[in-house]
Amino acid sequence: MAAKPCPCGAADYAACCGRYHNGAPAPDAAALMRSRYSAYVLKLETYLLATWHPSTRPAVLDLAADHAKWLGLEVKKHHAESLDRATVEFVARYKIGGRAYRLHEISRFVCEEGRWFYVDGVFPG
Repeated sequence: MAAKPCPCGAADYAACCGRYHNGAPAPDAAALMRSRYSAYVLKLETYLLATWHPSTRPAVLDLAADHAKWLGLEVKKHHAESLDRATVEFVARYKIGGRAYRLHEISRFVCEEGRWFYVDGVFPG
């Protein structure tokens, strides 16, 4: 059986983001960011909420109402500021209603008790 491609761009979902979606902790902020992108593609709301830091996490997500067709991810930069803080700059491309968009974000992550969490992000000018 052929490997199923990972939405983040890797060749094998099971060996890439699939293992994090199934409970394994991401080893760093870049891996968590990729797995969160894949979770948006696959509409895995529970995973997204579980990997969002409680201080900034929304109460709910409504991905069923999200009509974006995700097209690809480019990680531009991963900067480990310390053992428990990092930033990841990325560009995610998507389409809504035939129109193409780019989401360019610099995301902040923290590691607590061996697990990385997304905190928030800024959109560079």
